[in-house]
Amino acid sequence: MNGAIFFSGKYGSTLQYAKWIGEATGFPVFDINDPKADPSKYDYLILGSSILYFRLTIRKWLSANLSKLEGRSKILFSVSGAGPSAKLNRWVAKSLPSGLASQMEHVALGGRLDHSKVSWWVRMMLWMGSLFNPDAEARKDERYGFDYVDKDSIEPILRLVGQFKKLEVLVE
Repeated sequence: MNGAIFFSGKYGSTLQYAKWIGEATGFPVFDINDPKADPSKYDYLILGSSILYFRLTIRKWLSANLSKLEGRSKILFSVSGAGPSAKLNRWVAKSLPSGLASQMEHVALGGRLDHSKVSWWVRMMLWMGSLFNPDAEARKDERYGFDYVDKDSIEPILRLVGQFKKLEVLVE
């Protein structure tokens, strides 16, 4: 199976998930800023992105590489403090080039927010946002941080890769 993982992250959670998925699948892992990050060399793509300010951090790379993504099996994993929800799906859909969302599976993974690793500006924006958040748990997460990173949560991605492998055997 000729697959690879391409990711974009900010504070380390997305990289951690990409490494775990790479270990489990044997796929190489590429930061999208690596000049060797060429999706056209692979048939199966796992795309990972953190979500900052309600958008995927990988969005510009996806647009720039859209022609290289066409015709390939794709899985997208997003990493954030927002759990699977209609709200998260809207953020992801708005970040993707037109039509791309329907061409791939999306798996939402929990992220991490360590206030000691973000700028004072980000902390201030989170605090201000928490004042208007009706969800008490989310308000607490925005104010004090959270850690939802969990290795077991990659299982849905590994199951999807297994389905791709089965389809590959059937086609041969």
